[in-house]
Order: sequence, then C-alpha cells, then structure tokens
Amino acid sequence: MKIDARNLSRVLADPGAWRILLLHGEDTGLIKERAQDAVIKIAESADDPFRVAVLDRETHDKLMEEATALSLMGGRRVVRVRDASDSLLKPLEAFLAQNSDTLVILEAPGLSSRSKLRNFLEKHPNCASIGCYPEEGRNLESSITRMLAEHNVRIDSDALHWLTSRLGADRAAARSEIEKLCLYAGDAGNLTLDDVRASIGDAGSVSLEDAAFAATEGNRVAADTALERALAEDISPIAIARSFLGHLHRLRRVRAAMAAGISRSDAIKLLRPPIFFKRTASFNRALELWSLPALTKAVEETQALEYACKQTGSPDALLCRRYVSTLTARAAMQARR
Repeated sequence: MKIDARNLSRVLADPGAWRILLLHGEDTGLIKERAQDAVIKIAESADDPFRVAVLDRETHDKLMEEATALSLMGGRRVVRVRDASDSLLKPLEAFLAQNSDTLVILEAPGLSSRSKLRNFLEKHPNCASIGCYPEEGRNLESSITRMLAEHNVRIDSDALHWLTSRLGADRAAARSEIEKLCLYAGDAGNLTLDDVRASIGDAGSVSLEDAAFAATEGNRVAADTALERALAEDISPIAIARSFLGHLHRLRRVRAAMAAGISRSDAIKLLRPPIFFKRTASFNRALELWSLPALTKAVEETQALEYACKQTGSPDALLCRRYVSTLTARAAMQARR
C-alpha cells in the first residue's frame, strides 16, 4: 500500500501492523532513521542478535532464511534489508505466501517509480511503501521543532527560519546539527538566533550559501570553489538547486518590493530570516546586477535544474556545474556594463 502524507505518522507509529515496510526516496538519512525507529519499536533494540537481522547487498540471498526463522528468545523478529532492489521481488512474494510474523524493512534509496518491487508492494494490502524525500519549508521547520522538543528545547521563530535555510537536505546531517544545538541549549533551554549562529557556525550548508552568493555577484572562482566543496561534502545536487532557489527568491522579493516603491534598505529589512550581516555587501552587489525580469528567469531555470536532477540517471553534478557557470557568467556580464 502506498502511504500518503495524511497517514504517514500513523504508519510510522505502528510499523508492526505491516509485514513489509519499504522505505524509498532521495533522503538516505531519513530512510535510515525511519528504518532504525521501526526496528526499535518492534524488537526494542536496534542490534538484538536474536530478534534483528541486517542484510546488505552481499547477503540478500539469506532473506528467506532470516525472514522465516523463529526467535530463540521470543518476541517478533525484524529483518532489515539495505540496498533493496527488484532482485528481491521473488523471495518477498514467497515470504508473503507463508505464515510469519517477521517484519521485513527494505531500505531502497533511489528505487524508481517503475520498479517492479515498488509497484508490487504498493498494491499489496499487508505492505507499506513510504517515500523519504528531503524536507523543506514548513515541513522542515516542523521536523526541526519536533526534534528539539524531544530534548525539551524551544527555539525562537527567527532562529528557526535561519536554521531552516541553513541546514542541508539530508536528514542524518540535520539531526546531527540539532543534537549539537540541544547540547548547546541544555535541558529545557531556549535557542535564540545568536545561539543558533554561534553553534552552527560554518556547518550545515555554508558551502551552498557561499556558492549562491558568489555566483549572483559574478565571482566565478569563489562560486566554483564553494560548489566543489559542497559536492565533496556529499551534498546532493538537489540540495544545491534548492539553496540557489532560496537565495534567488530572496533577491527577487527585494527587487519586487523596490519596484513597488519601497527603498532597498527597507525591502531588505523585511526579509525573514534577515540577511546575515557578513553577507549584506554581497547581497547588495547582486541586487545591483539583477533586474526583476532577470531574477524571474533565473528562478525558472533553477526550478528546471532541480527537476532535471531528480530524473533517474541524470548527470546531476555536471548539470549543477553548468548551471552555476551560466549564472555566474550572466552576473559577471552585467558587472562589466
């Protein structure tokens, strides 16, 4: 069964209601987190040798053996399968035909919508298929607030907005930063914007921010250097596209306000989260180079880049490099006029 957003929390709260749980999508950190949470809910431990079996690509052939084995110490067993693919379709069909209470959890990042395994499980009433995609906007804010609440930590609204724009798209990296903030705040603490900036520092998506700011002011060397640093840090091309899109949206918002008669300084003050003071000069230089129509076109091109990066088998890193090169060249051309 394909699980939609409305039923997601219910399914994740009770994974034991299913025989197979398929976790697929682009966010590998979120896939791992949800898989581990499900294992703990069933077996009460992530590594109980009697109730939990973990299979990687090299041991997929043991799936039926592990899925039909009995727990020596009692309780329901869990088989966690990493790098799941269509090659597991036949053994899973055989498993579902047998009477077993073992929960099989499949971690399948990148499994396409045309996958035979995915189509089979989405139609089966005893199987749950859950898409795990990078969160953004209000969904990401909700997740951040929820993770902080687990440690009884609160966060001011402006700090939350700034943190949301700063964190990368991978759930594992985001949780790591949240845990750092919780240690910084302490029990029942409250995080201000200054607290978050002091704790996060150069972590998160700073390379992406460097690349976006450098590109829109026409600095080719700085933009390329920051982009390559981001790619070397395993930041996904989709996250890169979204970071550029957020920056361009903010530039466009200010330009639109200026077109409506608001002064540049007042328009910039309306942005939430506010521009970090060390970025103000770069942001202003970009405003001088980009007109409202040019920013609208750049936003459309960035949206097209994100869509292209989501296509299976696309040369996403190459597409990002070409996009940044084109954007930077356009800004540099305006600077020379």
